[in-house]
Amino acid sequence: SSLSRRQAEAVCHLDGPLRIVAGPGSGKTRVMAHRIAYLIDEHGVSTGNILAVTFTNRAAQEMRTRVAAMVGESADAIWLGTFHAMGVRILRRHAELLDLKPNFTILDEDDQIRLLKQVLVDQNIDERKWAPRVLLSAVQRWKDRGLVPDEVPAADESDLAGGRLGEIYAAYQSRLTVLNAVDFGDLLLHCLTLFRTHNSVLAEYQQRFHYILVDEYQDTNFAQYLLLRLLAQTRRNIACVGDDDQSIYAWRGAEVGNILRFESDFPGAK
Repeated sequence: SSLSRRQAEAVCHLDGPLRIVAGPGSGKTRVMAHRIAYLIDEHGVSTGNILAVTFTNRAAQEMRTRVAAMVGESADAIWLGTFHAMGVRILRRHAELLDLKPNFTILDEDDQIRLLKQVLVDQNIDERKWAPRVLLSAVQRWKDRGLVPDEVPAADESDLAGGRLGEIYAAYQSRLTVLNAVDFGDLLLHCLTLFRTHNSVLAEYQQRFHYILVDEYQDTNFAQYLLLRLLAQTRRNIACVGDDDQSIYAWRGAEVGNILRFESDFPGAK
């Protein structure tokens, strides 16, 4: 009763793909939280079968607080958090399949730079000519696109590091594995690799997540987009909310086209 007609329509849509386009201040978080509560209270969906993805920890906490106010402590069992929090949770469970141990370390940016510098020394590349931070940024853009080293197109390597950036990327990834470490981009890239190479693991999560909700869909990068498509392709119960005029993360690989192509990715979408 506290929702507008259009908000209630979005909340009460049950099965099948759903795209919600809404501008600032239109109650997007409110709709997402009410939709989760509606699925639980009105349709008996188990909290463990709901995945809700946000872009910041703050947004995740706000949504969890709102949902808990409606459904109680059971909200704690919802897979609700950022893309990277979801990635960590999945990778900790299946680390061995990626030649990692479950207690792998997540490197911060300073540690990544130090590691890349070691790679440059081994590759006889002068860091005074090729700034490690610039090279690392290029590597992270490949990760944002879901590209592992042997998938990087030759044309993408340009003249960075004398055309050897692909080699540097591969050596950097090898060192991470030896150290039982990952960087921020790996949290999603490794999940993609896991799902692409282990069908049984992908099937497990496709069956687990009966309903998927995604906030700020216009800010997803290509790797995030690919993950969502894989997870949603069986049940197709994915609801995304966003505003194609509000993308603020293009600088880190956000693809506003993801929300625009939603209906072609999920035919019959509401």
